Amino acid sequence: MAGAAGRAEWARYWQYAELPGLDLLRARYVRHAFPRHSHEGYVFGAVTQGLEDVALPGETVHAGPGSVVMINPEVPHTARAGVPEGWVYATLYPSAQVINDIAADTTDLRGTVGFTETSVVDPYAARLIGEVHRAAEEGNALAADSVLRVMVTRLLTRHGSALSTPGPRAAGARDAARARAVLESRMAAPPSLEALATELGTSPFALLRAFRKQYGMPPHTWLTDARVRRARRMLDAGTAPALAAAEVGFTDQPHLNRHFTRIVGVPPGAYQRERARTYKTCPEPPG
Repeated sequence: MAGAAGRAEWARYWQYAELPGLDLLRARYVRHAFPRHSHEGYVFGAVTQGLEDVALPGETVHAGPGSVVMINPEVPHTARAGVPEGWVYATLYPSAQVINDIAADTTDLRGTVGFTETSVVDPYAARLIGEVHRAAEEGNALAADSVLRVMVTRLLTRHGSALSTPGPRAAGARDAARARAVLESRMAAPPSLEALATELGTSPFALLRAFRKQYGMPPHTWLTDARVRRARRMLDAGTAPALAAAEVGFTDQPHLNRHFTRIVGVPPGAYQRERARTYKTCPEPPG
């Protein structure tokens, strides 16, 4: 790819009304880099061009064409281009309910399921992810739902397992959970780290260390991610971006725009417009 046109970025993040509990993203990113964040549901990404570097706790995977990236709920990660020309990919974001319902219907796995591998070379599964996108864009609910189930069942059968139930929490983990609850309840006006630690009866450094160990990121990074999540829910409900920004604690709409775009991959206005529309057909994005 050469020239400015060959390095152009584009992205479409949307939801197909006939497949509730599933978000879809197709994009080409060159300069864009996703900061550390996590998802409430699962991630299945299939790179079709270029290379994506995904950094997770303890490893960095390099995903190229034919590979599928699988990320379990609440696992912190970053993503960026692994080559100068960036990467093109199709991603599915199914909810935990969607995946666990498919697991109960098609496998012997029970409870909350997860994936033991982060990135696998599986051209067939990668192609199925693209087919889910195409079927949804064409308004073919039967095909989109069927292919989604085949793809998820294949990956569950090969790489799935039941996630272990956490045991009793140590004191540091309890403090981290209490800190998270405080930040969720005071998102628009959070306390300082020192004030939060004092309120919880611990030290700032101990709380910082415990929070990072429990959630994979420091409290201020987690809070930004949580604000974007809550803003997304408000945008889904039709709230104007400026009002959502104020409600979740961003200083203004540009502040929301910056963090939302970095974490979600599209600006909040574009995200909200796509969520409000259902296409029967969708032309192939440029690139």
